[in-house]
Amino acid sequence: MSERASHPVPAGEQPRPEDMRRAMAEYVRGVHQAYLSTAALQPPAVRGRLPLLEDPFTVVAAGVRNLHVVATRERLSAPVGPEVELQEELPGMRWTLRFFDPVVLPALGLIDESSGAAGDRVRRALGLTTYLYHLIVRPGSELTGHHAGHAGAGLANAHAGEARDFEEIRAHAQGRERLVDEMEGASRAGLALAQALLAREIAPWDESLRSVEVGRSPAEVRRAVLGALRGRDGGA
Repeated sequence: MSERASHPVPAGEQPRPEDMRRAMAEYVRGVHQAYLSTAALQPPAVRGRLPLLEDPFTVVAAGVRNLHVVATRERLSAPVGPEVELQEELPGMRWTLRFFDPVVLPALGLIDESSGAAGDRVRRALGLTTYLYHLIVRPGSELTGHHAGHAGAGLANAHAGEARDFEEIRAHAQGRERLVDEMEGASRAGLALAQALLAREIAPWDESLRSVEVGRSPAEVRRAVLGALRGRDGGA
């Protein structure tokens, strides 16, 4: 989103829904533009595996106490009643933007974020089981072009790092490439537990992978698999 997309609201007035939708649409566009710019710096093989550069996807903007921006390849039902949908694109990327709040989806109104963001509960309320990214944005202070640029660049670098890690894991895991393919697929779908279980099958001798730890990030699991495989190959 560009800074010019912010429209001042008179004191004491709440922003209109159409203004919030416009701001969110430009924020998402800013995230994706930064993603594309960062992706252009990657080697062709890595760039070709970045998930947002493949087929069109859907971005859900869900308002609770925080704003949740969730990208997914899951198919959503056609908009009904007050639901709003926008078709958006940039060179090399196409997405559909959908908006949900407690008026459109009452289940969102039952989510308490007073003690912190509740990303899992928001995705469950939306019925999403897989996602490409999930950004959590505080209204106002973070809904800016500057924040969008950092978020988009961070996403692209994280996705590129995943692609490079899986290339190396696959190179060390001869005979278990199918498991690596499934682990990479689980990573791209946002399935953390599935990644941990597959990692255990790829490197069953590694003690650190034998138990699935709650809260262990997919990046930590990837590093553990890679460390186990490198160690078994003599650090090559």
